[in-house]
Amino acid sequence: MKPRHAFRRMWGWPIVLGVLTSIGLISALFSDGGLGDMLAWFALGIPVAVCAWYGWRRT
Repeated sequence: MKPRHAFRRMWGWPIVLGVLTSIGLISALFSDGGLGDMLAWFALGIPVAVCAWYGWRRT
């Protein structure tokens, strides 16, 4: 397996979830209602849903 492919396979989704969390936190910090709040809810909700899904799936 190529090293680049192995890196993406191992760290791809954690990086995506981290970027979504960062976007959500920044949007929540600087928005004042409307589209910014919806973006924050969406961007912060996806990582929470993924963690909940995998947490409940293992039990």
